[in-house]
Amino acid sequence: MSRKIYMQELEEEARHQARNARLAFARKADAGTAQSPTKPRPVENDLMEVLEQGKAAFEKLRETALYPFHVAVSKPAQKAYLGTFLLATTSLFLLAVSTVAYALFYYNFVPQVSVERTIYLQFGNGHPHGTATLGSSLASLQPYDVSLLLHLPRTPNNLAAGNFMLDLSLLAAPGSPSVPNIPTTTASVPGTTQQKLANSRRPAILTYASLITDTANTLSGLPWHILGWKTESEILEVAMFEGLEFPRGSRNVAQELELVVEADEKMQFYEVGIRIVARFGGLRWIMYYHRILSFVIFTSLFWTSSMISALIAWLVLALYFPSGSTLVKEEPTRSIIKREHSETEPYEPSLTEGLSDTSRTFPTLTRHTPLHFSSRGESSGRSEELVKEEEDVLQSTGVQPLIAEADDEGEGAETSGFRDSGIGTSLDEDRRAQVQRRRKALSGGRD
Repeated sequence: MSRKIYMQELEEEARHQARNARLAFARKADAGTAQSPTKPRPVENDLMEVLEQGKAAFEKLRETALYPFHVAVSKPAQKAYLGTFLLATTSLFLLAVSTVAYALFYYNFVPQVSVERTIYLQFGNGHPHGTATLGSSLASLQPYDVSLLLHLPRTPNNLAAGNFMLDLSLLAAPGSPSVPNIPTTTASVPGTTQQKLANSRRPAILTYASLITDTANTLSGLPWHILGWKTESEILEVAMFEGLEFPRGSRNVAQELELVVEADEKMQFYEVGIRIVARFGGLRWIMYYHRILSFVIFTSLFWTSSMISALIAWLVLALYFPSGSTLVKEEPTRSIIKREHSETEPYEPSLTEGLSDTSRTFPTLTRHTPLHFSSRGESSGRSEELVKEEEDVLQSTGVQPLIAEADDEGEGAETSGFRDSGIGTSLDEDRRAQVQRRRKALSGGRD
């Protein structure tokens, strides 16, 4: 083992001397070229240097000009664009959903503010009566004000009737189950039985006017009567319910109504109608009378809650399904230590199986020699040329390689002395001294 180490050290020293000889030869060649007056520096070299500087300046300017573009199309920028696009798309979609949700909420929560129906009275046996259908216009737990509108002509019979009674009943839908604590009554229409949810009886009378006043009003409005712009009639508005509120549940809300006019005289009517006005309060009052503000506030709340829910869902999915954990199979990583190929080691084709067999030149920094990668054939030829050049340099400079002769019987080793050409540094002398000391130590150990 010690002999092998010794031979390796000798070979390393020989290579070191050969390298120093080549460097010294190159220095002498450069010095001779610089001192020779007959060989001035070629103009082509200056021109090439100027071109290289211009090219470097142009490349720097181009990189500076294209830097924003490179940043804009970089991978982080593309990820930011994609994330921004997804966020904007999700926000717009959730905003549309929030708008539709608020519209549905407003439609279902805020009922109609006013409901008007026409009641067609039936005349015949008994008092005049009529019915009307309300449908689903009313809502539970909502106060209502109900009033009747009577358009009456000022005929002698109507004036002679004086006070007359109006009996208004609000009925449940036909066939609906009965509500507890509310009696079931029979409507005026024969053969039908419906549950009465609310009932009210109120008196009404035409406005009194004396003969002189009535005559004066008629004479003053005679032109309008002739043109048909005014009639001898009166519209009475009679309040029947104030703050009427139905219990919770759709079956507790009135679906139909029935009106009966009770009078001693046979009365005449132009038209009879009913008006139901909702008396809003609380949130319904805010949503109806401040619609824009309510739309902005509630839509923002819906949108914010939707965004928070989407963010929580995304975090949960990212937590349980990490990126690439289910799609990419992890392979065991191996630490590879970079090792340069030694000149004494044989060539192994397996080391360059993944490399292309095409020569390439790679750019480097300014004023540096470009890196050149040669193919296998060119590399072998280049190696032979370098060996020949080294031999020529050694022969021209008179530097002999270090030769070591080792005794096979282990009695010691005698080496030829070093021939120093005078070229080298103090580092080379120290290196040779260390090699000699190690050689003497090895020789003494064998003895």
